[in-house]
Amino acid sequence: MPPSFAPHGAAVAFLHTAALHIETFERLRDEIAPGLRLTHVVREDLLAATEKAGGLTPAISLRTQEALLALGHGGARVVVCTCSTLGAEAEKAAGEAEIPVMRIDRPMADRAVREGRRIGICAALAPTLQPTRALLESSAARAGRDVELREFLFDDVWPAFRAGRLDDYHAGIAARLGEAAAHVDLLVLAQASMAPAARLAGELAVPVLSSPRIGFTEAARIAGVRAGEAA
Repeated sequence: MPPSFAPHGAAVAFLHTAALHIETFERLRDEIAPGLRLTHVVREDLLAATEKAGGLTPAISLRTQEALLALGHGGARVVVCTCSTLGAEAEKAAGEAEIPVMRIDRPMADRAVREGRRIGICAALAPTLQPTRALLESSAARAGRDVELREFLFDDVWPAFRAGRLDDYHAGIAARLGEAAAHVDLLVLAQASMAPAARLAGELAVPVLSSPRIGFTEAARIAGVRAGEAA
């Protein structure tokens, strides 16, 4: 699937690997930065290829960066990759772009290393664990923080996501967060799709961070819009 360089006129351009994220970020826009113009491209093929390969390959990396750069050429002020599995490709593409290109989970990782030393990484897809670990390690290094990372994989719920059974997906994650919280100071949800599970889990012993709200707020700031302002 070739990237599109068509002008879109949006301030923030999103690259997603699941269509459900469109509603998530449109809702956040309405709440945080009403009037901010967004555009969305969904590339399910990129995540599917990564799952099939068991991780990123050079070809998938190239295709992801091409898609991100194409969105930048469409006129955005900032381009955002919302897929944590592919997030590192956004920061690689940033070196070739004329505008900022960010991964949705970098602001979350920066906050996590400021607020916790023992950090739990919760993921529903195995290939997401390594890039999220690398992300947190790099955020910790930038901040001069010493962190201990522990991984929690809930891959038995991923088929529910793939089948579109989101209630089951989020409930399955929520049911496991309490046990994970017993071992760490703070939990991060490695995939944007996991965010609703934090609310379902109720009161936990430690904070739970997810990327959509934190990342969107930063993207809006980069686009020159403060919370509550119109674009």
